[in-house]
Amino acid sequence: MKLWQSKEQNDVDMDKIDVKRLPNHIAIIMDGNGRWAKERNLPRSMGHKAGAEALRKIVSECSNLGIKYLSVYVFSTENWIRPKEEVSFLMDLLVEYLVKELDELHRENVVINYIGDITKLPEKCQKNLKNSKNKTKDNTGLHLNLCINYGGRSEIVKSFKEIYAEIKLGNISIDDVDENMISDHLYTSGMPDPDIVIRPSGEYRLSNFLIWQCAYSEFWFSNIFWPDFRIEHLRRAILDYQKRDRRFGGV
Repeated sequence: MKLWQSKEQNDVDMDKIDVKRLPNHIAIIMDGNGRWAKERNLPRSMGHKAGAEALRKIVSECSNLGIKYLSVYVFSTENWIRPKEEVSFLMDLLVEYLVKELDELHRENVVINYIGDITKLPEKCQKNLKNSKNKTKDNTGLHLNLCINYGGRSEIVKSFKEIYAEIKLGNISIDDVDENMISDHLYTSGMPDPDIVIRPSGEYRLSNFLIWQCAYSEFWFSNIFWPDFRIEHLRRAILDYQKRDRRFGGV
């Protein structure tokens, strides 16, 4: 597995990318903010702020390229075990990001969506997420999925409970349950599954991210910490994706 580190390794001429074969859905695990800050003797909060700036640039590039869906792992159901000060900072940073970027994202025709159980978030976060979603709901460009208080296993449990409730009411039978029905009860209902999952920071795991949806996704790993992830790295991932032979179990 190749790991891409330097800018020189990652300069990708757009002429090399086939714009007719772009992935419809890119998913990113934004990892390495804390380690990025530690290497620079900075507080972890500075790593998260740098990570938010990296996200801004990647969202803009995906919008310019014409990518239809971008799902980013913002805060997992497991992240609540982090120190309270860090969790509080992350919640404030989310609000700051939405306030600062909403108008620009709206101008870029981006649709903002959230994935996860936001009822557990502070009221200010819920309010800004709902406002962002409502303001951009009629846009027709990139769909930006902010995965917040999200966990793949809890999402599947949610789907099963909803289906069971329908069975109990007699609306459907157990024989009606299939993969499509389960997918229809996930947060990503109506969206294509991710074509490629990008994870920087040198880790090689999904970390409970879109585990149902990523059954046939391609993976692209890098040892670059997320705050250092640039447009050239995104283009390299897309170029590598276009070289893959996706058979979906066939030959």
